[in-house]
Amino acid sequence: MAGGLPISETVADEAAEWVTLLMSGEATDDDLRRLQAWRAASPDHERAWRHVEAVSGRLKVLETHAAYRSLSSHGELAAKGRRRVVSVLLWGGAIGAGGAWITRTATWQSQLADYHTATGEQRAVALNDGSRILLDTGSAIDVRFDARRRVVRLIAGEMMVVTGHALVDGAPDARPFIVETGEGQIRALGTRFTVRQNDDHTAVAVLESAVEIQPDDAPGLRHVLHAGERTTFTRRAVAGVAPLAPQDSAWTRGQLVADEMRLRDFLDELARYRPGIVRCDPQVADLRFSGVFPLDDTDRILETLPTVLPVQVRQRTRYWVTVTARS
Repeated sequence: MAGGLPISETVADEAAEWVTLLMSGEATDDDLRRLQAWRAASPDHERAWRHVEAVSGRLKVLETHAAYRSLSSHGELAAKGRRRVVSVLLWGGAIGAGGAWITRTATWQSQLADYHTATGEQRAVALNDGSRILLDTGSAIDVRFDARRRVVRLIAGEMMVVTGHALVDGAPDARPFIVETGEGQIRALGTRFTVRQNDDHTAVAVLESAVEIQPDDAPGLRHVLHAGERTTFTRRAVAGVAPLAPQDSAWTRGQLVADEMRLRDFLDELARYRPGIVRCDPQVADLRFSGVFPLDDTDRILETLPTVLPVQVRQRTRYWVTVTARS
């Protein structure tokens, strides 16, 4: 980190929680006193907070409400929750002149993308070759068609692709349809499939026909994934193939499906569709449950949890939710 030693993940987490509370515009005088006590408790706390202020330039108590609205409306930040706040506001790179540091983040790339969605938003995109793309929450793509290839770059989030069958000079379009991610390429073989960009891997699920996966750092490796199959891949390898699960495409129908799902995993998924932070107490993280939930009302989903699990949902603000064990 510029100007000092790296900030630990624990301190970064704590600082991010304070950032979220202040930006909500609902911090009380007692909250502000507790923040001052936290800063004074450790030199690392104070150093982390000064770095937050230096990076954002917006974290003055009287100015935070509008800044928080801007933060919470951005799909990439809200979808990743607290860890994304940490990675952006407490990022360890040098802060260049003119704010050059921010152009390196996926957040900035998403804003400049050809098509993107905010938190909780889905968007249908029709391409000029007849292909159709459905973008999920907090997603972004660039589209580059030329005489040789049709390329869609998935920058962030998730999408469903239905390849088109438009005619070119009276014949079917012979240009390969390629999806690029941070880990490699997926070539459509006349198909319908979903692709999700995760922090360190890409997830693919094929609903119809097949796709061919090629990791970037393993040029000799090509893996064909068929209808009814799903997998993940990194820049070097393709993981084992598994059968499709209901949750793989549930989002395309506006649903969140849990099938004996850990509560922590469920809340991580829910957080992608909800601005702010959703936390899970470790004491209840491994509770499992099943259900089908409509994504158009995340408040209702949270209200439902105590009826099916021994938990309570605490909301400091709408943008800061913690699920803990029932008292």
